[in-house]
Amino acid sequence: MHDIVIRNGTIIDGTNTAPYLGELAIDGDTIVAVGPPGTVTAGGRREIDADGQIVTPGWVDMHTHYDAQATWDPYLTPAGWHGVTTVVMGNCGVGFAPAHAHSREWLIRLMEGVEDIPGAALTDGIAWEWETFPEYLDALDRREFIADIGAQMPHGALRAYVMGDRSADGIEATPEEIGQMAALTEEALRAGALGFSTSRTPLHKSVDGDLVPGTSADSSELIGIAKGMAAAGHGVFECALHHPEVPESFGWLREVASITQHPVVFNFNINDRHPDLWKDVLGLCEKAHEDGLAVHGQVAGRPVGILQCWDGTLNPFIGRPSFEALADLDRAPRLAELLKPAVKAAILAEQHPDASEFLQFVLGSWDKMWAFVGDSDYEPDPADSLAARAERDGLSAASLAYDHLCTDGGNGLLYFPLMNYGEETLDPLREMHLHPLTRMGLADGGAHCGAICDGSMPTFMLSFWARDRSRGERMELPYVIHRQTQQTAEFYGMYDRGVLATGYRADVNVIDFENLNVDAPRMTWDLPTDAPRFVQHGIGYSYTIARGQVTVEHDKFTGALPGRLVRGPQHLA
Repeated sequence: MHDIVIRNGTIIDGTNTAPYLGELAIDGDTIVAVGPPGTVTAGGRREIDADGQIVTPGWVDMHTHYDAQATWDPYLTPAGWHGVTTVVMGNCGVGFAPAHAHSREWLIRLMEGVEDIPGAALTDGIAWEWETFPEYLDALDRREFIADIGAQMPHGALRAYVMGDRSADGIEATPEEIGQMAALTEEALRAGALGFSTSRTPLHKSVDGDLVPGTSADSSELIGIAKGMAAAGHGVFECALHHPEVPESFGWLREVASITQHPVVFNFNINDRHPDLWKDVLGLCEKAHEDGLAVHGQVAGRPVGILQCWDGTLNPFIGRPSFEALADLDRAPRLAELLKPAVKAAILAEQHPDASEFLQFVLGSWDKMWAFVGDSDYEPDPADSLAARAERDGLSAASLAYDHLCTDGGNGLLYFPLMNYGEETLDPLREMHLHPLTRMGLADGGAHCGAICDGSMPTFMLSFWARDRSRGERMELPYVIHRQTQQTAEFYGMYDRGVLATGYRADVNVIDFENLNVDAPRMTWDLPTDAPRFVQHGIGYSYTIARGQVTVEHDKFTGALPGRLVRGPQHLA
């Protein structure tokens, strides 16, 4: 008798092959049989009838920021709500190991600024049990999770550990310091890290406004670290690049890939000011591939969409004196004030006195801002932008924005697609996803708590791209599943998961695809110290199984926590 048998479902096995009606058997943490009806002759201690549903591998999310949250939240939300059975964290060059005791607060302020995770929650929530990166992995290894976790060595923390106060951006590392960083990276990989990450974008700053250490570091530093990775024999080199500078970065990207002989991946988005650059970048990836170098772009499933609301990090009226005067009020009395016509008139008459050019763009580009309503339309019609509505109705776009923020009891949301929507269509993003040298990522689970709610992207990929998209072509369901199972798992050297086949890890989703969806983002106060974050739940997960244990049943946690730390590459037994 098997531990679990799933019958009558449509098997979509993660390899981008045709779906088929079939059944699957699990013993312990391993798939022991899968195939058409009649393949599994023995019964199961638990039988799951998947009639009318799809059966897929669990999602492998390769871009998350649970580095701190993993020390207090075993459910790794939002990942746990969205069928994710493996997460990779430590992206964008920020994290919490290695760390001298005196640098902990500084690392928190760095993470708070770069990833918009409330500093108070980090300070209160992190259980510091380490100094070195191997000790950090050991601390994670002592914990249980709803999904497996893998970690990467972050450049910001590494540079601060080696260089101390000299780690600030703009200060070059000495050859001795580069050698030490390379040795520590090798040590981390040998202890089980899955890769190394860095950031080279001016958008990534600490809460104090300082660039991430190493943002403009000389390429010799990155090459030195790559040599440490090569000595370890495995590991992905992940980087957040300044999008207009991606082509000029290809020289050192190629050199890193040549040294490590393992994948190099950069965050690949479409910038409004350079709307066609993505085509050139794909050409550079193709040339690298022709030369035997594994350089890939990491692509999001939807626009990098900033959500603005009264309780979030941003709204169009932050910094205006009459709005800031209400900042210390509780939510209900603040809303009562905001609803007063005189208060509205005063706020609308003012401007943010110190807004940067970037902030002015985000807060006041009414042609790129939409009221976010209903079932979460991530490809909004240009005719419905606040600017278009204002012109059509003879109203002020700012007034429309203000009034919408006051709807739903003061929970109204505005949507500002910062990247991947310059042409007001997702057709270019679709083309990027179809390219063989890109990978699905950038969901940023655990991060951007007050402005972006993209941790739901694994669910969105299926519901939107394979079923609901109406303003352009969709993608085939088996391909969308392949993108976030076999492709992402193998990219990080985890060859034991991401496929429904005999001998593979029993990480499985049983999904009511017809009803699969994401609910509307909502602000909650459930982080340590009751700090706020946006959350967005998945709907339609009949079962999620991780390591052979049912962790989610009908969109609810069962309490099972089979997830463990993943140490280095994983292979089939």
